Amino acid sequence: MLRKRQARSLLGRKITMKKGRTVLQAKRYGIHSCSPSTSLISAIRTMVEDEVSSLVVEDDQGYLAGLITRTDILRAHITLDNWASQCVREHMKQDVPVVFPSTLLIDAARLMLDQGGRQVVVVLDEQGKLRPVAMLTDADLAYHMVKAS
Repeated sequence: MLRKRQARSLLGRKITMKKGRTVLQAKRYGIHSCSPSTSLISAIRTMVEDEVSSLVVEDDQGYLAGLITRTDILRAHITLDNWASQCVREHMKQDVPVVFPSTLLIDAARLMLDQGGRQVVVVLDEQGKLRPVAMLTDADLAYHMVKAS
């Protein structure tokens, strides 16, 4: 099941990437997501249509299960004849870098660089389970860098 959550401003004001800014102050809620059973062709179609480079993978209760990127799907396409019918669960990353809404933007940027990725998932901790609420990408950070200068 593919879903696109509606975005809404967290604080309703323009925020720039300054060292003291948090993810909560800079990012709007909203993610592009799919379930582990989504086919790779459906996942890549959603990425192309929504102009995103990855999808958060959520379990049946809406908790974080993983992340699937265009690169993951491209790798499957190159190596498997039946790539299109493969399920996301077979190709997603389960060890996903996460931050909380109170995380400083600069710390999120450091985590992104340390992990060698292009995104981190913003989550709420619900009694030990992580509910994804937003995706912070290198493009978001670049935007805030420009606005801060």
